[in-house]
Amino acid sequence: PINNTVVKDKFVFFLSRALSFILPNFMIPRPMHNKDNFIVSMGNVCRWLADQAEQLEIDIFPGVAASEIAFKEDGSVKGIVTGDMGVDADGIPKKSYTQGIELCGRYTLLAEGCRGHLGKELIAHFRLDEGKDPQHYGIGIKEVWQIKPELHEEGKVIHGLGWPLSESGSSGGAFMYHAENNEVYIGLITDLNYSNPHVSPFEEFQRWKTHSKTREVLEGGERIAYGARALAKGGQNSLPEMAFPGGVLVGCDAGTLNSVKIKGNHTAMKSGMLAAESIMAALQSEAPPVLLTDLAGRISDSWLGKELHSARNFSGFMHKFGTLLGAAMVWIDQNLFAGRLPFTLHDAKPDHACLEEASSAKAIE
Repeated sequence: PINNTVVKDKFVFFLSRALSFILPNFMIPRPMHNKDNFIVSMGNVCRWLADQAEQLEIDIFPGVAASEIAFKEDGSVKGIVTGDMGVDADGIPKKSYTQGIELCGRYTLLAEGCRGHLGKELIAHFRLDEGKDPQHYGIGIKEVWQIKPELHEEGKVIHGLGWPLSESGSSGGAFMYHAENNEVYIGLITDLNYSNPHVSPFEEFQRWKTHSKTREVLEGGERIAYGARALAKGGQNSLPEMAFPGGVLVGCDAGTLNSVKIKGNHTAMKSGMLAAESIMAALQSEAPPVLLTDLAGRISDSWLGKELHSARNFSGFMHKFGTLLGAAMVWIDQNLFAGRLPFTLHDAKPDHACLEEASSAKAIE
């Protein structure tokens, strides 16, 4: 399900509810260009991948959640335990009660996505984030719209920043992707280091939809799906050790998103592939090690490691210097130095510590 190539790529600066201008290409950091990329529904991609996996005789348990980690006596991870099913709101078993089961393996890979509850537990348990910057987050509110055929431009990608987040001094950005079947995917990502407690990421997205340039595309259309998703955007500086005794954290469970590109599908996939190569090499040895010590080297030597290294200063620039000056610094870093500036800018202040008192913050209409 990958057949919609990007044919038009625009970056818009939204000044107010009515005003905006398109940034010329030379002003856009190089990694943000979308030439040769595809617009996909990751839901469709994952369903297709599931079919490929089942053909390889891999068991998939849809609708079954991993509720806790199972440990061996030596302290390494043995597997996971699925949640009990058929219990009421108070946790009391009903007639349909089914006890959770333990799923064990030589190695356990956790791919829960951003802020996965078992991943967070293992990071704390094994102190995998020791010496790292705190993780930084964004929340993305997304909708799928069916629009009028005459307004649809398949393959068109629009990214933007500025209003309405700029009113409260908050950072983040909007997107609109013209997908197949007269559909557009739209959304707003709000960085969770905002200072004004009155900021509501959902309401800011609704306001962005009223901008004249957004509204003219959606007018007369119909919203057919919606959702939200958290993003781990600290990058390399916040990336914990991904291997732990008995397994690996992959993708956004660790935080492999490239925040300059605003993309994490390709990096998450690559982290899984590298983990698989590491595990295969271990299983072919006489005594497979409990800890995959070679994984860190595989990652740093791959294009994934190099890509995350080149984007390491993004969060620091944007959080310390604000949207305009921060974006200018990112442009210099990426376009003039290709991400090779001779320093690393750390951002040690956690997002929640940026909040001000509501009484001293401006209310948002």
